[in-house]
Amino acid sequence: MPLALYDSWSRTVRPFTPIHGNQVGMYCCGPTVYDHAHIGNLRTYVFEDILRRVLMHNGYAVRHVVNITDVGHLTSDADEGEDKMEKGSRRTGESAWAIAQRYTEAFVADWCALHLLEPTIWCRATDHLAEQIGFIGELERAGYVYRTSDGLYFDTSRQDDYGYLARLDRAGLQAGKRVAVGEKRSSTDFALWKFSPPDVVRQMEWDSPWGRGFPGWHIECSAMSAKYLGAWFDIHCGGEDHIAVHHSNEIAQTQAAHGTRLANFWMHGHFLTFDAHTKMSKSSGDFVRLETLQSRNIDPLAYRYLCLTAHYRSKLRFSWPSLEAAQTALNRLRHLYAGWPQGGRVDQAFAARFDAEVNDDLNLPRALAMLWELIRSGLPPATLRATVDRFDSVLGFKLNEWRPEAADVPESIRALLIAREQARAAKDWAAADRIRASLSEQGWRVEDGKDGQHLTHVPALPLDSR
Repeated sequence: MPLALYDSWSRTVRPFTPIHGNQVGMYCCGPTVYDHAHIGNLRTYVFEDILRRVLMHNGYAVRHVVNITDVGHLTSDADEGEDKMEKGSRRTGESAWAIAQRYTEAFVADWCALHLLEPTIWCRATDHLAEQIGFIGELERAGYVYRTSDGLYFDTSRQDDYGYLARLDRAGLQAGKRVAVGEKRSSTDFALWKFSPPDVVRQMEWDSPWGRGFPGWHIECSAMSAKYLGAWFDIHCGGEDHIAVHHSNEIAQTQAAHGTRLANFWMHGHFLTFDAHTKMSKSSGDFVRLETLQSRNIDPLAYRYLCLTAHYRSKLRFSWPSLEAAQTALNRLRHLYAGWPQGGRVDQAFAARFDAEVNDDLNLPRALAMLWELIRSGLPPATLRATVDRFDSVLGFKLNEWRPEAADVPESIRALLIAREQARAAKDWAAADRIRASLSEQGWRVEDGKDGQHLTHVPALPLDSR
């Protein structure tokens, strides 16, 4: 089945074909590094990692760009409030630059713990001021920029289709006056460059043709994505909360400067919730970090497993029992996989069915169900291992790197293993074979290598591990 993906612009699932041959350009909105990421944020990055893996699974070469927002993201989407980096600095007593470095490193550590593929390019907003200033200059020459006492703003009235991505009711927004306008001409206009207040000393500010200040949040992504992928590339990703403001504004800027909507596909992951309605967020203070899971002896890859149990376009409700169930399922999968011998061939019928599911707009819940169907199929163990290996290139559980902990081996099993080694040393092959059979009956598989015996636990197949 050819790859088909949901496009938020058209609001349809449509066939995916790269713009340039076999090459795919993919830009993903990264973190604002004023605080730790929470697991709701990380769910979006798991979805984007699966997307990249599925693209690679289909034979495409992916140029994956992820930004680090280390300046310019204000506490209000209406361009009010302070820069989140300055706020984080005041909260901790560290410099904004030190805050950015510390939380960038923490984010990358979370990224690695979830086995997310390294992006082709990490790009910091503060490393790309020239590109942002140049982009604003293009918009100014095109007549889309006006000046207020606190900065430069984009005039959304120049575009009849502004906000199409979110299907914004612009007339309703204006009539309802739900957003404070101030000196802005329209509530939907947004900041391109903010001037440093004359009575405030900022840690992050730069000179520009319009005055000393700092860039707006939206111009950062438009400028950096165009630098590394061009003004018309394949896929732009982010969380569903980016649709109404951030991504709508990215599109408006790029339409004005380059005449494109920036990306052929706009894709969005949905929220992680505590209950049916409450999303996890830093602003509420009600959030869980990956470190919190690890402190409770939950493997980060168990959270990855949990994320794959719900479609990326569906809300996923978080609970500790559901996470513990994911941990149990992952551990069962690891033990089973470790007990299968190498050297088998991929079962092509299951492989084709798996491909059809992941190519159907990343239907990972169905793909996981098929994984357990495969395991219960009765196929030879070597075939199971080879086929699951192929699946895991998309699932990303690192099954071939996992090894049982030595502490997991009961003393009675250790004693049998020692007795078998002694029998082999005495060339009592019959006794060694009897001990091997006894180990197998108790769920332990032993293999002989040049460096000694290798023991693997092979648990009974669970009735349901989904």
